[in-house]
Amino acid sequence: MNPLEKLGLAMLHRLDPETAHGLAIRALQSGLTPTPGPVTSDRLRCSVAGLELPNPVGLAAGFDKNATALRPLSRAGFGFIEVGAATPRAQPGNPRPRLFRLTQDRAAINRFGFNNDGMAAIGARLARRPADAVIGLNLGANKDSDDRSGDFASVLGHCGADLDFATVNVSSPNTEKLRDLQGKAALSALLGRVLETRDALPRRIPVFLKIAPDLTPDELADIAEVARETRIDAVIATNTTLARTGLHGPDRDQAGGLSGAPLFDKSTRVLARLSEHLDGAVPLIGVGGIGSAQQAYDKICAGASAVQFYTALVFGGFSLAQDIANGLDRLLERDGFTNVAQAVASKRKDWL
Repeated sequence: MNPLEKLGLAMLHRLDPETAHGLAIRALQSGLTPTPGPVTSDRLRCSVAGLELPNPVGLAAGFDKNATALRPLSRAGFGFIEVGAATPRAQPGNPRPRLFRLTQDRAAINRFGFNNDGMAAIGARLARRPADAVIGLNLGANKDSDDRSGDFASVLGHCGADLDFATVNVSSPNTEKLRDLQGKAALSALLGRVLETRDALPRRIPVFLKIAPDLTPDELADIAEVARETRIDAVIATNTTLARTGLHGPDRDQAGGLSGAPLFDKSTRVLARLSEHLDGAVPLIGVGGIGSAQQAYDKICAGASAVQFYTALVFGGFSLAQDIANGLDRLLERDGFTNVAQAVASKRKDWL
């Protein structure tokens, strides 16, 4: 991180977290952030669920909820980016304050509640997306929906032609009863409906499933079984947690989902257990607490074919994407791997 970026972060941290987030989006749109372009090498280039990635380091959903910074994000060093979540109708989300910065823990708690501009506005922006990037959309359901499965399918049907992948998000803790859709029967029905919509698109795109880190061993086994049976293209493990162990500061007990450094161990163990269940049948994308190249590498060695992060940007700035990708390249070289796939699950037992 250069001195100018350090100064910018220090100034943002003096502001309300949601205001600071909005200013970070504006900085991207104004060209005030690092734009190294695609960070890649022969070692970093990889294929995940049919997607050809310049590197396996992605931006998690939630940062660019409304797809307003697609072009600058595509030049920020990420191998792929995920925007959203998008719902059929625009909705304001939960009342403010709804985002809390836990600086001592390098973490955040949010209870946004799928605030977004809706699929019509987001779809129009995706239609103008940069063609040379790998861009996906996190699919959501409206808070007051009577047919949440239908909501996921509607968003995919509306936006799918301009996507490289889509993610079914049933793991946000901030929409009431959404996580109930992770149950075996409900999840099978939901994914069946979404995949039917996907199959009707003019171009087949991979569909991912994003799960919570707070699942029991039996629930995780059920997720693995459903992933195999439905032939979902990948599972993203994991979303935010409801756990609050060992946190600091006045906002440590705020309601919502916890992301950032404290989530790393828990989410990586879930990832490793899911990797053991699936044994290569379905690729995994590791997310939760990544803030360094070593942690990205740890996720890959635990079973992930690619990784995502978001909260660490709050503390490390936009240069972190290229730093993690370049550092990952060096770690793979150090351990004698000529590509990412060779490292996947190579140290899974360390996390079981």
